Amino acid sequence: MRPWTASRAARPALFLLCLAPALWLAAGAWRGALGVNPIEKITLETGQWTLRLLAATLAITPLRKLARWPELIRFRRMLGLFAFFYASLHLMTYVWLDQFFDWKEIGRDVLKRPFITAGALAFAAMLPLAATSTRGWIARLGGRRWQRLHRLVYLAAAAGVVHFWWKVKSDVREPALYALLFALLLALRLPFFARNARAAAGGQAAP
Repeated sequence: MRPWTASRAARPALFLLCLAPALWLAAGAWRGALGVNPIEKITLETGQWTLRLLAATLAITPLRKLARWPELIRFRRMLGLFAFFYASLHLMTYVWLDQFFDWKEIGRDVLKRPFITAGALAFAAMLPLAATSTRGWIARLGGRRWQRLHRLVYLAAAAGVVHFWWKVKSDVREPALYALLFALLLALRLPFFARNARAAAGGQAAP
């Protein structure tokens, strides 16, 4: 029986699922249904969806290897790009709705507020990943260099969790859960790192 992940409908369905939170936020903003502080609601939701989709992206390799589910590789790029999409919405909420493009104040925040610094670092780490996500860039960089570059995803995930942790300050239960999830995903991938390190030069390893 052909797995549903190999069907033509799987990618459009995943696209709609990933887009749904943004549509929900847009509809809520239009109806005035995001509570007394809609900017804070949008900031929180877009930030959390960035972390969730980063986790989903990192889960692809362990799942396809351990569960022998190779079709999952079809969804990794889409999940990663949606993580960047929500990170961009998160950033734009701060730059536009919170700071009104006051670049001087934004610069002060990045330098003086540690959680903003961590968030800027996370976004900066994600930017080259999104920019080089195409097959053309894999060909230009070569599989091994592309793989090394895309390990920036771990920096993005770590900085994103630190950003969330320092933002909430007291109740750190949610960021702690994300930290545990990313630690588990990294632990699951360690055998693949070791195997790639022992492998002969050439070929493309999973980032």
